Amino acid sequence: MANVLSTDRVAWALRDLGLTISGGTIKAWADGRTRPRGQKHWSHFRAIAVRYGLAENTLIERLSVLPPVPSKVQASVPKALRDDLAWHLPADFGNRLPEAQAEILDWVERTFGSGSTDYRRYLQDRLQAPYALSLRAGDEVTPPQLLEEIEALLAFKTTAFVPIGWQRNGVWNAETAAQKRLQFGQMFGALSEMGIKPHALSLGLLVLPQVWDLWLRWREERRGFYIAGEADFLRLAQALARPGTGWLRQSPHLAQRLRVVKGLLKRDQIAEARGDWASACDRLLVYARGRALDIRRVARVHRDPFEPILPVLEADSPIGEYRKICEEIECRLPDAKAHPIEAAEAIRSLLMLRLGLHLGLRQKNLRELLLCPRGRRATPERKLEVLRRGELHWTGTAWEVLIPAAAFKNAGSSFFEGRPFRVELPDIGGLYALISGWISKHRPILIGRAADPGTVFVATARGPKADVTLDKAAFYDLWRRTIVRYGVFNPFTGQGAIAGLLPHGPHGVRDVLATHILKATGSYEHAGYAIQDTAETVARHYGRFLPKDKSALAAQIINKVWLETPSRPSIAPPDMALKEHLGRCAF
Repeated sequence: MANVLSTDRVAWALRDLGLTISGGTIKAWADGRTRPRGQKHWSHFRAIAVRYGLAENTLIERLSVLPPVPSKVQASVPKALRDDLAWHLPADFGNRLPEAQAEILDWVERTFGSGSTDYRRYLQDRLQAPYALSLRAGDEVTPPQLLEEIEALLAFKTTAFVPIGWQRNGVWNAETAAQKRLQFGQMFGALSEMGIKPHALSLGLLVLPQVWDLWLRWREERRGFYIAGEADFLRLAQALARPGTGWLRQSPHLAQRLRVVKGLLKRDQIAEARGDWASACDRLLVYARGRALDIRRVARVHRDPFEPILPVLEADSPIGEYRKICEEIECRLPDAKAHPIEAAEAIRSLLMLRLGLHLGLRQKNLRELLLCPRGRRATPERKLEVLRRGELHWTGTAWEVLIPAAAFKNAGSSFFEGRPFRVELPDIGGLYALISGWISKHRPILIGRAADPGTVFVATARGPKADVTLDKAAFYDLWRRTIVRYGVFNPFTGQGAIAGLLPHGPHGVRDVLATHILKATGSYEHAGYAIQDTAETVARHYGRFLPKDKSALAAQIINKVWLETPSRPSIAPPDMALKEHLGRCAF
């Protein structure tokens, strides 16, 4: 409208209707420098449209304006949903009856909040009463001696060389070390919740089977059943107590830190452990092996990884179904001139999904993928191996992704056999134009004046000193927000690509690829090629291969034979052949 009439004339026209607004504000809206906020501005948009004979929501749709959320509604929803709440509300939300508004808000909270799955509801309840210790320097709750022991264990498992006289089997990378710190924090936080005093918390307690049983019972009582995670942690207990290489076995000084715990640890048990530390480790080893087997027999699945993407996996073409999210983003791209940051963020979401569907990478490999623009020399493979990262570069004829095997979680898998992962991206579906636009235009907008981390994907800079590197949590949040805004079909707004889809992270795309190829070929091996893994791993973890699909594949192969043209002349029906034979016979 500002392109047809002067903004001052529009402002004067609104004053005639009793609405006060400056021409500068209207011009800022039209130029994309600011966006309307609140119910008052929403009324201005409707008034401008009506004043000049347009449909009531014309300007709202043209400028991609989100509906205002009343302050009472904002306060009524969980904090985690407030930032995206406007995306889920219909344009006439404020005009609907309270019952209708309540129905919409209930759907939003069930779908995008803590109530979308049983597991998320369980997590939400547990988050109300956190118990884990952080086990990091500066934490006033964690006992100093326990923190010292944790740091010693992590150093032992991550350093290039162990101290002279020590032995170990296997090394932890940074992510594994962070995971173990979290797990130990949860375990000792639980022990603290059960009444063990801070001065008695020590890794030396791990040598005692009764401590492990106490922790296992506590976990089972909170959840209602055991899961495979408990058995996996008992495998760690076995490794710590293993003869020769176990860190716990090589740390007999921990026995001196054992303290009497009422109802759990007596003086004579402490004396026994101090007198023969090796025998105590042997008892732990026998206990952990047996208890891990017991738990695996009764363990149940707590979090179904397929539940959020079940409508996609059950489709005849899972990739085709998931691709609808890309198409939804393309249909709703903001105007890059009016809203450059929003447009750049939408392009980032689109490229994330496209590369995820073409490459099938784990989120770490996709998140850390380096960028080498056209005109620059590609990074040598040897350097990428040292960095443990891959790179997207131009070969002269195509965009190629090269990732050394060492960068993968399953680097020792037979899939790689020491060779790098190298894929030439196809120039289909506008992928090359998307990559070029992202590199030349949209990515620099998001970086702004911040330092360029050199990765394909970056966060949105919030200032010149901002760090736009995406960590694990930030990348997961970007992917999940993409699904929330474009993937989940909203029955109240008509937007969203897939009905029944739930918010999820980047790992879901690997399940989509594996399931699609399983449905198409029936081959676990071929599915493994798509996600850089072995057939055994696909069969055990990733493939959602329904029996009806197996039967359909078998039927296709059998039916194909009957559709082929016979290689010999047709044989007459038996009754005709018999009649002709009898006619030639003389009696």
